[in-house]
Formats: sequence, C-alpha cells, structure tokens
Amino acid sequence: MHTRAASWLRHRLGRAVVLSYALALALPAPGLWLRRPHPLPPSHLTVHAAPLLLSLVLFSAGLQVPVRALGALLRRPKALLAGLVLHLAIPLAVVPFVAFLLRRTPDTDGGSGLLTAMILVVVMPVAAGATVWTDKGEGDQPTMVGLVLASTILSPLTAPVLLATLSPLVSGGYAHTLAATGRLAQGGFALAAVVLPCAAGLLGAIVLPARWLGRLVTTVAPSAMAGSLVLTYVNASGALGSVLTRPRPLLFAAALAVAALVCLLSFVLGQVAAHLLRLEAVTASSLTLACGMNNSSASAVLLTASLPDKPHLLLPGLAYGLLQKTAANRIVTRL
Repeated sequence: MHTRAASWLRHRLGRAVVLSYALALALPAPGLWLRRPHPLPPSHLTVHAAPLLLSLVLFSAGLQVPVRALGALLRRPKALLAGLVLHLAIPLAVVPFVAFLLRRTPDTDGGSGLLTAMILVVVMPVAAGATVWTDKGEGDQPTMVGLVLASTILSPLTAPVLLATLSPLVSGGYAHTLAATGRLAQGGFALAAVVLPCAAGLLGAIVLPARWLGRLVTTVAPSAMAGSLVLTYVNASGALGSVLTRPRPLLFAAALAVAALVCLLSFVLGQVAAHLLRLEAVTASSLTLACGMNNSSASAVLLTASLPDKPHLLLPGLAYGLLQKTAANRIVTRL
C-alpha cells in the first residue's frame, strides 16, 4: 500500500507541487499557523513544523541511499568531485552577475533584499528532492545521492564561507543578516535539521537488515514526499499570504525575474560542465540537476529564522523552488 502510494505521488509530483502553491494562495491560514512555533505544555519544548518536515525529507533521502552503489562511485569520483566544485563555484559566478544587474534597477537598496534571498538559496546543499527527479528520469542515482549527501554533510562548512564571501554584495542590514545566518548555518540549525537526519537515514541504510529496511522505507518514503509538499505549502503560505494582504506587483515580478535568471544560469553552467567533462548522458543529467536544484526549503527555514519580519523575501526562494522543479521535469523528460 505504501509503495503504491509513493509511486502514485512520485509520478504526479510536478502537479502536486503546483497544487501546493495554489492551495497556499487560496487558503494560507493553516500554513501561517504551522509557520509559528508551538509550545508543548507542560514541558518547555517548542515545536517548529518547518524544520521537522525538512528533517523528515532528509532522513528519507539518507534511508534510501544505495550503499553498495556509493562504493563504486568512490572508485570513480569524477562526477562527484565535479559536482561539489560546481556547487561552490556557481554561486560565486552567478550572484555577482545578478548583483550587477540589480544595481541598475531603481530599487533604493539596489535589490539587496532580493539578492539576500537568492544568496540563501544558492549556498544551500543539493535538494534531497533531486533524487526523486533522477529516479523519475532513470538517471545516475548513485552520483545524485552522493552529491546530496556530500553537499549536505559539508554544508556547515561551505554555507558560512559562501555567505561571508557574498555578503559584501548586499547593503544595509542585509550584510549583517547574512553574517548572522552564516553563524546559524554553522551551528545548531545545520546540524539538527540537515546533517543529523541525513546521517541517521544513512546509518539505518547501512545497519538495518534488508527486510526491516524495506518496511521502514515503504513507510517513510510516502510520508517524506507528503511532508515535502506540506513544507512547500507552509513556505508558500508565508510568502503569498503577505502578497495577498499587501499586493506588491513590482516586487512579485522582480522576485520571479531574479529567480528565473539564477535558476537558468545554474542549470546552463551545470550542463556546460557536464559536456566539457564528456560524461555519459545519465550522469550528465544528474550533474545538471544537482547544479540547479538547491534546497530551497532549507533556505526558507533559515530566512524565516533570520528575517521573521520580512516574509515577502520568501518570494524569490518560492519562485526558485517552482522553477527548478519545472526545469528538472524538462531535463528528465528529454532524457
């Protein structure tokens, strides 16, 4: 039953994501309620729905790692190393170019708000959802899983470095925000919400007997896909809720344009690199997907924690999340 549910949802993932966005636009109130912290009486614990959902998605990704295939990947690490280098290089190439274009706009802060949001997207690890699109397109799953795991485990080191390097491109208080977010990414957030769930899933894939692992995966996988859709809905509610209460068409158009440009450049650079490396078609598609698919959900959680008073800055990440899934669908369909 769980396997059929996961398969059914996987083949309709693109439409389900669009439906999550539409539901956030039509009925944002439950999503806004889920975005708030909820205390658990009589204890002093506080539940944050978004980090929990993100942890579930990453735990499921680690649990489904083909461990034996990863061994072969380590013996032929060209695609893995190229993906990690590109994951660090693309933000350093794309963000300054976008910053230069935004300086030419009439925005009083030179587009620093939009740029801050996009920086928080591109420095995040490869999205766990990229493995779903790789599976759908019958791409090189070991390479994709390796890139998700490696970029996730390294994110407490790489994200703060990239944030510190790119922060001079923004003005005003946004540079301070990026510095504070870098400390948050380096500390408890990245460990608790990103690295530990992924490591726990990977440990389960290694130590559990095959029968137990199979049962656990058939339960967790559909729950994680449903959780990723709920997380999309929660993040979209935060962004679109503010748009509905205070419509700002120019901001919406600018966020969409910036997200589209960054997404396009990231996928194109990944595709060019795969061509230069002369990778096989299935491996090239996985590398391209990894370059363009960043964990926008993690960036939304970080942005909410860093700038809770500016939910409209979720718009660029929200647009990027939808655009990267649309681009991924085109890539795997063409393959």
